[in-house]
Amino acid sequence: MSEVIYTPPAAGPTQRSPIVAFNLRMFREKPLGAIGGVIFFVFLFCGVFADVLAPYGVNETDMFHRLESPSLDFPMGTDHLGRDVLSRILIGAQLSMIVGFLAAGLATVISIVLGIVSGYVGGKTDMLIQRFVDAWMTFPDLVLLIVVISIVGPGIPQIVIILGLLYGIAGSRIVRGAVVSVRENMYTHAAQSMGARTLYILWHHILPNVMPVVIVLFTTRVGAVILAEAGLSFLGLGIPPPTPTWGSMLSGTGRTYMYLGPWLALAPGLCLTIVVYAINVYGDALRDLLDPRMRGSR
Repeated sequence: MSEVIYTPPAAGPTQRSPIVAFNLRMFREKPLGAIGGVIFFVFLFCGVFADVLAPYGVNETDMFHRLESPSLDFPMGTDHLGRDVLSRILIGAQLSMIVGFLAAGLATVISIVLGIVSGYVGGKTDMLIQRFVDAWMTFPDLVLLIVVISIVGPGIPQIVIILGLLYGIAGSRIVRGAVVSVRENMYTHAAQSMGARTLYILWHHILPNVMPVVIVLFTTRVGAVILAEAGLSFLGLGIPPPTPTWGSMLSGTGRTYMYLGPWLALAPGLCLTIVVYAINVYGDALRDLLDPRMRGSR
């Protein structure tokens, strides 16, 4: 009797996870956006581990090294009180991350609620919500922020709530447009004809199909919130001292000692510029890859 030899089937190609495949596609098709994403996640890492990465205490003074230019001991120099600028930049990144993510998260939730209600219900409800959004967007952002902060006072909770409302109401129009498009699809009409409940349709059909728009909206809102918070801190209406923020560092020591220590203005200014730009290009790349209908639009 001949011996039967079992030959195992040939192994198929290794399956990559969707996240890895998406990131590889971004590096291939959107290299600038991929670089922005790397900078964005480095910013997150520095913000999360700022207390560990900071070489000195945030308010640790050393008058023997005041206004010292960048060196091995102080990579970003020191300010007029001998405080390490790098340590204050890292703590400022942590605060920017906290305010940016909390306010952007609140803004995204508000945009989702208003956008879905307005886009799916339609009719008079849609008209009333959109006229309210139109009226809200007529107020200049900076003026509205200054007025409200002057009334309620500076602080992280106040800034998060105000920025969340400001960008959430304005961003609801973007979500509404995506909801109106999804609402007209055949699977939505099929679910309605079968008697599915409204909440079921919103949760299983509307929300999953507008998530690419929501993800991009959240990403871009993070950069906008960080920039707005820096502007408020520059005007003295942000997070109160002695807590360092990039905006307050620009407004305080950066502007006062700019000629004696130009690094005091360059360090927070460059960090703010690079991070906000990186987040914006990363959000643009996400938009183009997640929603091909918006490719190339501005």
